[in-house]
Amino acid sequence: MSEYAQPGGLPDKHQVAASFSRAAESYDAVAELQRNVGTQLLARLPASLQPQRWLDLGCGTGYFTRALAERYAPGEGLAVDIAEGMLRHARPQGGAAHFIAGDAEALPLQSDSVDLLFSSLALQWCADFPRVLSEAQRVLRPGGVLAFSSLCVGTLQELRDSWLAVDGLVHVNRFRRFEDYQQICAVSGLKPLTLQRQAEVLHFPDLRSLTTSLKDLGAHNLNPGRPGGLTGRSRIRALIEAYECFRQPQGLPATYQVLYGVLQKPSQA
Repeated sequence: MSEYAQPGGLPDKHQVAASFSRAAESYDAVAELQRNVGTQLLARLPASLQPQRWLDLGCGTGYFTRALAERYAPGEGLAVDIAEGMLRHARPQGGAAHFIAGDAEALPLQSDSVDLLFSSLALQWCADFPRVLSEAQRVLRPGGVLAFSSLCVGTLQELRDSWLAVDGLVHVNRFRRFEDYQQICAVSGLKPLTLQRQAEVLHFPDLRSLTTSLKDLGAHNLNPGRPGGLTGRSRIRALIEAYECFRQPQGLPATYQVLYGVLQKPSQA
């Protein structure tokens, strides 16, 4: 069992939705990683794919909803997110026929209703990943494709290690192991076309820039057991000192271990 899957180790879904809703207005300004990862996921889609109906799951502010609409016109697009604040931001910008509040573990869609389910950097927040794949299989038409990116153990490892040197408490979100994703996908009934892990590294001039970026994304620490209240100055100084050990010429690194998966629902015989 991965650390992500341990009982009590997952963020509450309502807290995740509320955090991303609050971040809707600030999200796009700091979403460099999200745009890069989503663009790489688009590039991994089968070239022959021409969906009549597609779904952007965890659509956020709708950046990739609009990219999918441009790529797959005149197909019909649907956009789903658990955070109503994100949907309010995305709807006026268009791209999808419908923007729907919904959960990846219980999709508000009919069975066999979409040809492509695209989800970039959203499914790491789902506790029951086998259920996510079961729902994807249900809503995909035969031959349909699930393309997703997610985060693995090792993400923000520099920040995690720096906090461990200070107090050993939970300050960084937990994620599944790559091996867990491999095992779950292998028994899902969907055929893996691509399942790859790739490190993406961002650099920041200082620790405050990193933590502010995480907050503006809505992706700051949401784990149960996270420390409450304000962090004392002495601990912040100790954290800065610990993180400075990782400094590179480009700045302080923040490493993300990104999983790219493309799975296909078997065609009917």
